[in-house]
Amino acid sequence: MPPLSKIDLRTPPPLVPVAPVWTLAFNNQLTVPPAYDETRVYISIEGDRMVAYGLVSGIREWMVSAQPQMEPVAGDGLLFFIEPDALTALHTADGSIAWRLPFTEKLVVRPVWDNGWLITASERGGIGAFRASDGKLIWRRDIDSTAHAAPALASDRVYVPTSDGRIVALQVETGETVWERRLGGTPNDVLALDERLYVGAMDNFFYCLTTKDGRVDWKWRTGGDVIGLPIVDDHRVYFVALDNILRALDLNSGVQHWMRPLPIRPAWGPVRAGSTIVVAGQAAALRAFNVKDGAVTGTITPGIPPSTSAPAVTATGFGNKELGTTPAPSTAVQPSTVPAGAVPASTAPSTAAPVTAAPPAGPEQPATPAPATAPSSTGPGGETPVTPAPVKSPAVTMAADTESAGPPHVFADPSTRLPLLLMMTRDIARGAAATLVTPSFEPAITPLVALPNLIMLAPTPQPSK
Repeated sequence: MPPLSKIDLRTPPPLVPVAPVWTLAFNNQLTVPPAYDETRVYISIEGDRMVAYGLVSGIREWMVSAQPQMEPVAGDGLLFFIEPDALTALHTADGSIAWRLPFTEKLVVRPVWDNGWLITASERGGIGAFRASDGKLIWRRDIDSTAHAAPALASDRVYVPTSDGRIVALQVETGETVWERRLGGTPNDVLALDERLYVGAMDNFFYCLTTKDGRVDWKWRTGGDVIGLPIVDDHRVYFVALDNILRALDLNSGVQHWMRPLPIRPAWGPVRAGSTIVVAGQAAALRAFNVKDGAVTGTITPGIPPSTSAPAVTATGFGNKELGTTPAPSTAVQPSTVPAGAVPASTAPSTAAPVTAAPPAGPEQPATPAPATAPSSTGPGGETPVTPAPVKSPAVTMAADTESAGPPHVFADPSTRLPLLLMMTRDIARGAAATLVTPSFEPAITPLVALPNLIMLAPTPQPSK
């Protein structure tokens, strides 16, 4: 699913402070960044496995054998990704193959989906447009340069940021060039709206272009390259640059509303959760800011399950990776649980059909996995789901080398409409993990401490009668 770029500026609740919803240890490293749609996250882990989890529940719904070479993309009930010799689409409901197209061109950026179109960009400068429903190639256009970032789609246009410093606008139906605009530096990720484009470039400028003809409407100088995809609401555009500053500019005029120095070096564009702007760097902890004025609102630290202590079970058909270990309880998380619908660890998946049973009923609503009666194998996915009990101030167990494994993902709880934020982390010893958090309305616990210089008064003896 494309990143949510158009955000309503009505007064939603802040994200911080947060409470944990669930934490999931994969016990394997991610091979490419995850993909998301409205209800699921799609994880590619070591051993050529693609696994789908419910976003709200954290329960594994299916797993298949796959070899994605770069970040997948989801849309129209399908999951698209590039394999070594094919462009593949899976049904997101069960992981079965929808279509598979022989494909040997090497891509330079991930595929992009929008409104029934699947767009690819090859290392030879070719832009391809496929019908997403069946993989039929509709057109292919050579733009004389490789794409420097993923193309963006809006209305009837495809916008391609090129390595030679241009933004190229193509008609989505035919691939015909509508206009080209050369910027002062190589453009990065493009946020495309109906009337304007917002893009940072490697000349330390942030640009606003009109979609009609590519004219530069305004630009803003930064102290470093703009990184990641910007986000917008009804009034402002928010972005980060490698001068370690988060900025909010007026959507139409480019006037700066506020700026906030970052204590981290950003690795991706910002995201918005409620009335909170969240910025991620390479470190696992995320930084949170008030959307109105950029005031610091806190730090979001993921809860990482401790090192596994139960005997590992090795699944067949996936190589030599040990899977299915159950972590010991910690102060951050409570007793482990087993995902509904898991199958024995010795079962190997087929390349054409999912391994697991039907997904649990009601993945669109929050669900709690059934508790396990004893430490045991959690299935061939190798994941260890851990559901935290309600706590007012969750402690965190995290290795010193834990870092972010991808940009945070924000979505709305389908029941409460409150913002939920999913973080992906990794460390060398324990592999990747995911933590879902939600706003907490519990007051923070203030520990009781003795008063300084406390004087103890002895009781006054009572006169004898």
